[in-house]
Amino acid sequence: MDNGSVPSLDEEELTLPIAAVNKLIKEAVPKYRVSKEARELVVNCCTQFIHTVATTSSETCNQASKKTIAPEHVLAALEQLGFPEMISECQEVLNECKATAAKRRKGSNRLEASGFTEEELFEQQQRLIAEAKQAQFLEEQQEYNQIQFTSDHIKSTADDDDDEDFDS
Repeated sequence: MDNGSVPSLDEEELTLPIAAVNKLIKEAVPKYRVSKEARELVVNCCTQFIHTVATTSSETCNQASKKTIAPEHVLAALEQLGFPEMISECQEVLNECKATAAKRRKGSNRLEASGFTEEELFEQQQRLIAEAKQAQFLEEQQEYNQIQFTSDHIKSTADDDDDEDFDS
């Protein structure tokens, strides 16, 4: 890719998002300015690193007669490629991901995020049910009263009509 050229669709699909890489670079070296060429080089190096780790992980997976690359295959690839110092940090990230996934499966995140205990939520639910029942009762009572009023009015009107018939 030339400096001034726009990358083709295939090249864009095989690289990391430049904005994300720029953010990572700024976090890593906040006191330094980084040239555009250096940023592009970092993107290319990161892309190549991911490709190499993925390929080596795939080979490890095939050797184990598996069809799905597992985290263990990636960690083994890092060891094979000469990056053993990265394994402990990657293992920590993996454990965090597993813990987050377990919480998500349990559905406990919503309960924890609410800030209420289960008892408080149950009491709130019971109160809302009681309020809804009361509102429904009042609405039915109003409908009944309206029907009763209409019925009484019709009877009253009918009685007046009957009285007129007798007067004639």
